[in-house]
Amino acid sequence: MKPSMSTRTIAYLTSEYPKISHTFIQREVAGLRANGLEIDTFSIREPSSDDLRGDAEQSEHQTTTYIFPTLKKPIPLLQAHLSQLVRAPALYLGALVSAVRDRPAGLKSLIYQLAYFAEAGILADHLKSRSIAHLHAHFANSGCTVAMLASQMADVPFSFTMHGPTEFFDVEKFSLREKLSKARFVCCISHFCRSQLMLFSDKSDWEKFHIIHCAVDPDDFSASPSRDENNLLFVGRMSGVKGVPLLLEAVARVAADIPDLSVTLVGDGEERPELEAQARSLGVADSVLFAGYQSQAEVSGHMANAGVFVLPSFAEGLPVVLMEALASQTPVVTTRIAGVSELVIDGKTGVLIAPGDVDGLADALREIFGDQKTRKSMGKAGRAKVSSDFNIQIETQKLAQLFKQYGRK
Repeated sequence: MKPSMSTRTIAYLTSEYPKISHTFIQREVAGLRANGLEIDTFSIREPSSDDLRGDAEQSEHQTTTYIFPTLKKPIPLLQAHLSQLVRAPALYLGALVSAVRDRPAGLKSLIYQLAYFAEAGILADHLKSRSIAHLHAHFANSGCTVAMLASQMADVPFSFTMHGPTEFFDVEKFSLREKLSKARFVCCISHFCRSQLMLFSDKSDWEKFHIIHCAVDPDDFSASPSRDENNLLFVGRMSGVKGVPLLLEAVARVAADIPDLSVTLVGDGEERPELEAQARSLGVADSVLFAGYQSQAEVSGHMANAGVFVLPSFAEGLPVVLMEALASQTPVVTTRIAGVSELVIDGKTGVLIAPGDVDGLADALREIFGDQKTRKSMGKAGRAKVSSDFNIQIETQKLAQLFKQYGRK
């Protein structure tokens, strides 16, 4: 008789782990372990030092197996692939055929695909040597391609969590149809996400698409008793796609209406110097703090202290930072895109605006900062929403049950 999934090891693979912008994966891993599952973490690349600021990140870094370093060592790389070829030549060659066949056209794509196949051989060797029962990947990117090939090579079932929206923009580039077909099951972070997958897949696969939210532990977040009601907080990458240029323009427009407004921008990116220059040209540099990268504890502190959280993105899946803000009883102003409206209830937990609408953003900021009573009501309702529907304890219990359910098939 096969041992149950609860007593067998699950491999978790991401392209870069741990990563400060993906702390929700760390929470998920910890939650699955708390539910009795044994999780081994794998990552294609090692994170930067900026991603290892907290104790939890450093601990996960020490116990995670990284694939890319072995890729640069010819002898261990060759040994890993020879081991898989000798063990199961048909599976190994079948994975190679899949790698070459299921790819976008062009020489560059072929080179990349062969690199993913090389990484998959390393991962497959670990899966077999550790008697891994199941492989799970986050994001349907190149890391998931490695997982799909390693799954075929090692004859170990795989699943993945679908986030989007990047993969929805180029289904062929990410071999999304192949991944959906071959995966044992797929976790979708929102109903919107699931609906997009249904566009690109056969109807026979729909029943294996399950809603598992990214989530937070509400107990990790709280409102500061000395909250700065005039502080507007943004957490994310310093880039145009996050809507930061429009945010700065909106701040300039409302400066006269909210004279004590202060803005804190947490995060970094290549466009930061350009955005700092924009703040100076708009005359709001004195009221805008570019705080750079922050640890999770520091981000939690900013969430607790802010009067309003803002995220005017053009493209998202279902941002965890919105959950963190709402768990901190901080109302949010954000764009009505993808699955955001499944979390943010317009007029109840925050304000939804049209993406790219700087006038709408400015009006929303004037409205929400002009009504402290509504902000407090939204804050309480937001925490209740997260506690009931985006709670890491509830979501990891659901995910653990999926691993056990599909492990019996």
